[in-house]
Amino acid sequence: MSSRARRIAISVAASLMTFSLASCGMLGASESSDDASPTKGNDLLVGLLLPEKENTRYEQFDYPFFKKKVGELTRDEGIVKYANAEASATKQADQMQQMIEDKVDVIVLDAVDAHAIADGVQKAKDAGIPVIAYDRLAEGPIDAYISFDNELVGEVQGRSLIEALGGDPESSAKIVMMNGSSTDPNAKQFKAGALSELNGKVTIAQSFDTKDWKPENAEANMTEAIEKIGKKKIAGVYSANDGMAGGVIKALEDAGVTDLPPITGQDAELAAVQRIVTGEQYMSVYKSYPQEAENAAEMAVARVQGRDIQFDALARDKVDSPTHKGIPAQLVPVVALTKANIEETVVAEGFYKVTDICTAKYEDACAELGLK
Repeated sequence: MSSRARRIAISVAASLMTFSLASCGMLGASESSDDASPTKGNDLLVGLLLPEKENTRYEQFDYPFFKKKVGELTRDEGIVKYANAEASATKQADQMQQMIEDKVDVIVLDAVDAHAIADGVQKAKDAGIPVIAYDRLAEGPIDAYISFDNELVGEVQGRSLIEALGGDPESSAKIVMMNGSSTDPNAKQFKAGALSELNGKVTIAQSFDTKDWKPENAEANMTEAIEKIGKKKIAGVYSANDGMAGGVIKALEDAGVTDLPPITGQDAELAAVQRIVTGEQYMSVYKSYPQEAENAAEMAVARVQGRDIQFDALARDKVDSPTHKGIPAQLVPVVALTKANIEETVVAEGFYKVTDICTAKYEDACAELGLK
């Protein structure tokens, strides 16, 4: 087994172990507010800046789980001040400035544009407000970073695509790459991870960096790829996330493709899980957003309350941004989601109920998979 394959296998095993630990209440640091001498009490004001609403995860999972965890950690005295930038870097800069003016105790930031927000991060630092980069590694003097192993996400996607093509496809097999936004550092890591699996095994016939991750932009890109390559000559599509996978599928169907090629995704959105059930989408990458959000909340509270031992335990890795080196980090493991493990992943962790997935339209496909 190659080192990369071992890394993927270890990540999957670690993630599944995490599910068990979380369900038993063993994950994370203590929730007690009395196990240290805090520099700040429970009456915290925590700023949470999320990037957009196109991806359903932010409103459906990240914010609610983050808010709930802050409440648990502060005996419901802590307040979360939340703002969503709706994919506008300018709007997020204004929101960041407002957080600073409101004198929040800590800011948890998922950047729309990791480079553009660096000035805001510096202003927060100058104001004595720690900033924790969430999901995307923002530039500037951030205090910590929590996300998933983004290069591994791309590796899992690329490996899954190769497996869908039979495991040993002809090197001439033409693949379209639908990468994420060029302003998102995660997109670069997803792409690098995917290419480490795809290069030399298939032909990358067309590759796009998709503006703002928007499905309609992915659809337009895919329409262009179909025109240049030919709809019958596309062996597979690497899509960096589920929203764009939906746009890719729409473009293919509008072009008259009835036998869809294998298409990857990421985020385990409900619509994507349903497409996996029917076979329209081959796979997604399941990432435990509840775990990420809750651990980010623990990091934020520990950082402000001066619980250094707890904070260090939550940020044992180190990462580098273009502006700073050795940033304390936590990288959460991921799982390849296919027809074979829907019940063991998104259903088992309470992401969705079977009834959410298996609506009337999908009852027959669910029955074939034994989902009930």
